[in-house]
Amino acid sequence: MKKGVSFLVTVALMALVSSLASASDPSPLQDTCVAIDEPKDAVFVNGKFCKDPKLTVAEDFFFSGLDKPGNTSNPVASNVTTVNVEKIKGLNTLGISMARIDFEPYGQNPPHTHPRATEILTVLEGTLYVGFVTSNTENRFISKVLNRGDVFVFPIGLIHFQFNVGKTKAVAIAALSSQNPGVITIANAVFGSDPPINPDVLTRAFQLDKKVVSYLQSRF
Repeated sequence: MKKGVSFLVTVALMALVSSLASASDPSPLQDTCVAIDEPKDAVFVNGKFCKDPKLTVAEDFFFSGLDKPGNTSNPVASNVTTVNVEKIKGLNTLGISMARIDFEPYGQNPPHTHPRATEILTVLEGTLYVGFVTSNTENRFISKVLNRGDVFVFPIGLIHFQFNVGKTKAVAIAALSSQNPGVITIANAVFGSDPPINPDVLTRAFQLDKKVVSYLQSRF
């Protein structure tokens, strides 16, 4: 095979692999695909059954209550109110969702990741210390202190957090590039899995005493 043709074939294969490996939501092929629980006379798209587009109504695209603070009485002193396809059925196939995050003073949204979405966060009240860590092997920590009106982006799949460093409550709004971004809170996943991960695995992975690992597992 000639060098030029070989190069074009390689580029084409890379493009194909890239498209197949995409983790973002697929583009919709119709105006609406309102999710419904009843499969009768419906089409299954993106993990949801679609309502007949002729039967969609305003309520399918509506959510009320994001102005209300969430309950922050918990160990991390924060609350995430999600507005995803489970809350607004009309989000099905549209590849977007949002959340309100409330923080008590020194509360945090602990290190976590969204396996299916990039997040863009806007601070409405207070001061937040935020950051994310890049993938192996570099593991660069990129952080910033945000004040009211500031915006920060957390790339898809990377571990990130938000921490209220102020003496007053803080509020932020996040938009995410998936109708169902998913969330994996690192500590809960590692130390609170069901059934538990064998402590020997975590002892070596985190270079900790086995008693420390057992204690952490008891906390989650």
